[in-house]
Order: sequence, then structure tokens, then C-alpha cells
Amino acid sequence: MESRMIPAGTVSLHVGVTGSGPDVVVLSGGPGCVQYLERDELAPRGHRAWFPEPRGVGRSGGGPHTMEQAIADLEGIRVAAGVARWIVLGHSWGSDLGLRYAVSHPSSVAGLVGVAGRGPQRDRTWSEAYQAGRAVDPGVDIECARDVHAALSASFGDWIHGPGLWRGLADCEVPIHLIAAGDDIRPSWPLAQVAAVVRNGRFSTVPGVPHDFWSAHPEVWTTIVTDACTTGRS
Repeated sequence: MESRMIPAGTVSLHVGVTGSGPDVVVLSGGPGCVQYLERDELAPRGHRAWFPEPRGVGRSGGGPHTMEQAIADLEGIRVAAGVARWIVLGHSWGSDLGLRYAVSHPSSVAGLVGVAGRGPQRDRTWSEAYQAGRAVDPGVDIECARDVHAALSASFGDWIHGPGLWRGLADCEVPIHLIAAGDDIRPSWPLAQVAAVVRNGRFSTVPGVPHDFWSAHPEVWTTIVTDACTTGRS
């Protein structure tokens, strides 16, 4: 894994790079978590994978920021890396950020593969189901910058309450494959809804795996994301 520091305004962002082939940017969850997917064995096979660490988190400079800034950082990394278009692979929060990125910059995104995201909602029944399952959830302890988490969570709320949310999704022509983990305590119906709304959407479920199956079943993760990235680009 190669380590790079890429300038983003007055700060530098850490990006890990591995492999060769079509470009994939890999977004980890949170928001505000360190880049926990930055491992050679988790990268889609046959691709060149980029693992940005979010602004204000881990090895990256900066601090609390909005989703708009997070997307600007991704675009800045893409341009600095000389990548014309890339596939976006996001897990959990990374799936939701990737969805907004695809809507905002469709010419930069060859395809989106979103795994175990929340979807653009804060539905009460979804939250009740999630909270009810937390006691038995085999979660992974991941370092998180709480101030970044709070700022991005607030920005997420602004985005999903905006009047143009569903119009933007309906008009998006980027191929989008949203994948649910079968044993996730997070209900998957928001992902199915988005896949049905976008023009080139697909929804599927990986049975028998938890939310963090990149950790519990890494071989399943790599196979699933490799297949999705290979077939899910325009």
C-alpha cells in the first residue's frame, strides 16, 4: 500500500493507493471514522484503489466540515491524482456520501457501489429497528473523530431535508448498485427505494453477513465488491 499526502486547500489529506486497473475510490463509514478499509486484501481485485482518510480524521489535516466540503475533497483528490473518472465504493456512511457525490458530479463517477448504507432518511421506524438490534450487533470498535461526526451528521440532515433531494436522485444517470448485509441491524428498505428511483439502479442483499462484514468475512467482502465494481461501471 502506497501512502500519499494530497493538498486540499490549506491542509493535506492522507490517501492510500494499491493495485492497478480501473480506478476505484473507497469511502469508509462513520461519519468521522478513520479509513478502516485501507488494506490490500480488501481492495477490489483488478483495480487501482484509492483510500482517502476524511478531513480532520486520522492522518489527514483539517477539522469539522460539511458534506459539501467532503465532496470537494474527493474531487480535489481525483484531479490531483490525474484520474478522469472513477468508481465510488462506499461502506455505511461512505455509501451515503458516495450517493451524494454521484448526484453532484456524475461526470466524475463511472459507477457507485454502496454497501450497507443508511440511505437518505431519518425515519423513526428505521431508527427504532436499529436501536432495538444494537445489543446483539457484532460491531467493530473503530476510532472516530466526534467533532467531525457531529458536523457531518448535521450536514447530512440538511441534505436529506432539501427540496431537490429526490429530483436529483431521479435524474442521476450514474449506474448505482446498493448492497445490503443480510444480518445488518440497519433496515435495508431505504436502499431498495433509492435503487428503484435512480435511472440505473440495482439493489441486492448478501445473506448471512453483518454490517461490518469487511471485518467478519473479508473474503466475502472482496469477492462482492470486486464483482460489483467490475460490472457496475458505465
